[in-house]
Amino acid sequence: MPFLSCGLGFSDFLNAEIKPRILLMGLRRSGKSSIQKVVFHKMSPSETLFLESTNKICREDVSSSSFVSFQIWDFPGQIDFFEPTFDYEMIFRGTGALIFVIDSQDDYMEAVSRLHLTVTRAYKVNTNINFEVFIHKVDGLSDDHKIQKQRDIHKRANDDLTDAGLQSINLSFYLTSIYDHSIFEAFSKVVQKLIPQLPTLENLLNIFISNSCIEKAFLFDVVSKIYIATDSSPVDMPTYELCCDMIDAIIDISCIYSLADTGSSLPYDKESTAIIRLNNTTVIYLKEVTKFLAVVCFLRTESFERKGLIDYNFHCFKSAIQEVFDVRLRIQKHRKLLSQRRWSKLTTSSGGLTSPH
Repeated sequence: MPFLSCGLGFSDFLNAEIKPRILLMGLRRSGKSSIQKVVFHKMSPSETLFLESTNKICREDVSSSSFVSFQIWDFPGQIDFFEPTFDYEMIFRGTGALIFVIDSQDDYMEAVSRLHLTVTRAYKVNTNINFEVFIHKVDGLSDDHKIQKQRDIHKRANDDLTDAGLQSINLSFYLTSIYDHSIFEAFSKVVQKLIPQLPTLENLLNIFISNSCIEKAFLFDVVSKIYIATDSSPVDMPTYELCCDMIDAIIDISCIYSLADTGSSLPYDKESTAIIRLNNTTVIYLKEVTKFLAVVCFLRTESFERKGLIDYNFHCFKSAIQEVFDVRLRIQKHRKLLSQRRWSKLTTSSGGLTSPH
């Protein structure tokens, strides 16, 4: 049975049915584990220098909010997961996104070849996978060199797919580094593709900002600094970086005073709010939405004078988000129930499956 080859039991089967799976793949030392530690474990980039090379598949549940909920699998670069000991069809069948990491500071010819092999085999198993390519470690490259690398890798990868008659496969490319906010923005774009409610969230944000004289708004997962939605206006990196810096500052200050005053380990709650006035007549306004989500808004000083109107509209927005949450939770419970029934039928028909782990 396919579950035995990877040592999967009921909990793995159930999680794969309910949560989308993100695979981190790439050659050895390309930076996969460092990306995971920086984004989801708040490890500083300098600490990743001491990480040991991954020698086995590492699986982790990421469930910091009702929307940011998935499994992330980190694959060792030196392991050929297409060999008979791995059931790669089972792995790809439950995958929502495949992130292939390419070290931009190394010779990437082998990496592009491995990317082609991985994508073509994965696509044959699951045509719904989102294929994401992180051109990583670009912090040491000039802007011109970054663009040149991206163009070359983009062309080679897509030419290989065209030669194989698979031009229908869409690859998304990102320039990333753990030493700036580019890795968080790239992961934000990946996670957004796994959220079925994304159009609804974007529409709610559009309604909110248009009725509140707000110029830009993000819906952030506070723990990971991934923004799960924004309004329809374009996103620029400086604005996104300001949001991330604000969240870091709020969490750090909240941690100090919540521990000192109450002994609480929760630095963020339903009363959390923050206002930062920049010296260019811009105001950044953060408001709590749920225990793990916050809206960060950019608006002019004169618009912020109508704070009462903004807060009223935010209350309506928050209520709408809660309704979306409730629908999502009902769907997840329904899927869990169906998965339990399918697993029960599977174990009954096979005489009972056992997991080696």
